[in-house]
Amino acid sequence: MQSKDSKSPELPVPSPNFHAPNNFPPPTHRPTPSPNIPVNNRPSQSIILSPVPQPQRVSVVSPPYHFQAPSKRIHSPDDIRQFHDSESGRNFLGFIVALSESTRGRKISDPCYQSDTVNSIVSILDTLIQWIDDIPPARMASRYGNLSYRIWHAQMVENSDSLMLRFLPEDLHSATVEIVPYFTDSFGNSSRIDYGTGHETNFAAWLYCLAKLGTIKEEDYPAVVVRVFVKYLDLMRKLQLVYCLEPAGSHGVWGLDDYHFLSYIFGSSQLIDHKYLKPKSIHSQDILDNFSNEYLYLSCISFIKKVKKGPFSEHSPLLDDISGVPNWNKVNSGLLKMYKVEVLEKVPIMQHFLFGWLIKWN
Repeated sequence: MQSKDSKSPELPVPSPNFHAPNNFPPPTHRPTPSPNIPVNNRPSQSIILSPVPQPQRVSVVSPPYHFQAPSKRIHSPDDIRQFHDSESGRNFLGFIVALSESTRGRKISDPCYQSDTVNSIVSILDTLIQWIDDIPPARMASRYGNLSYRIWHAQMVENSDSLMLRFLPEDLHSATVEIVPYFTDSFGNSSRIDYGTGHETNFAAWLYCLAKLGTIKEEDYPAVVVRVFVKYLDLMRKLQLVYCLEPAGSHGVWGLDDYHFLSYIFGSSQLIDHKYLKPKSIHSQDILDNFSNEYLYLSCISFIKKVKKGPFSEHSPLLDDISGVPNWNKVNSGLLKMYKVEVLEKVPIMQHFLFGWLIKWN
C-alpha cells in the first residue's frame, strides 16, 4: 500500500529545464528539452498539489438487485467535482489503484491465480481479436478511419449480451442491461472511428462493475492486469493498426500517449523495486527488445517507437521527461495523480461516462 503521507513522491511537471535530481547518479540519457511545446499544454500544477490516490476495497452488491440502463450525467466542472466527492467516484479510482498495486513486481509471464471468470473474459477478448481477422479492412485512401471497423463494432454490439452470459451466473443475468453499455463503449466509437482514454476508462468501469457484482474478486486482481488487461491491450493495438482508429481527443505531442494511460500505471507498478530496469532504461533498444513482452510500460514504449518516426524526445516529450525520474515508485504515484487530473477530471472525457445502479450518481 502506498503511504497516505501528503508529501508522497511527485511526478515532475515537465519543463524545458527538466533534469534528474542532483542526488541521483546522472543517467545515460538526459531528457531532451522540447521548447516548441506550449507550457500551458503540459501537465498542470494541480497534479503536484493533488494527493496520491489510495487503494480501496470494492463492496459487493446483494439482492434485491435494481439493475438499470446507465446514462450520462456529467456536463460541467461542478458535475466532475460532485463525482469525485461521491463514494462511487472515490471507490472507482481506489479500484484502479488496487489493480495497480496487485501487479507490483510481477512479470506478465509470472504464474498467478486465474478464476473461471478471468479465463472467460480472456476468451471473449480472443473472440473479438478473431473477428478482426474475419473482417478485413476496406481499401481506402484516408489515413484514419477504416469503414470496416463499423462492421466489427456492430458485430461486437450485437453479440455483447451473449458474451456476458459466458461468465455471469444465472442470478446475475439481468445485470447485462447495466454492464453491457460499459463493455460496448470500451473499444472505440463507431461513428467517429476513434479510440482514447475515455474508452479505456470504460473498460476499467466494466471491470469495476464485475467487482461490484462479485464475479471478480480481490484474488483475481493480478490476473485482471497481467491476463485480462494485457489481452485487452493486444486487442486495441490490433484495432488501431488494422482499422486506423483516430486518437480520440488527443493532446497531440504533449500528451502521454495517443490512446492509452492505464497501461503506464500498471506497467510502472510492475517495475517498482526492479534491481536493474530503471525509468531511463526505456532508451535502451536492447532492453525494449528483451523485456517489452514482460512489462506493460516497456511494451507501450516499444509500440510507440514502432509506429512513430523521428526522435523520441520530439514525438513523446512527456514520456522522455518521465525517463529522468529516479525510480518507478515516483513514476507510478505521479501517473496515478495525473490520471485523476488529466482523465477523470476532464469534462470532454467524462461527459461520456455512464452511471446506473452499480456506479451511482448521487
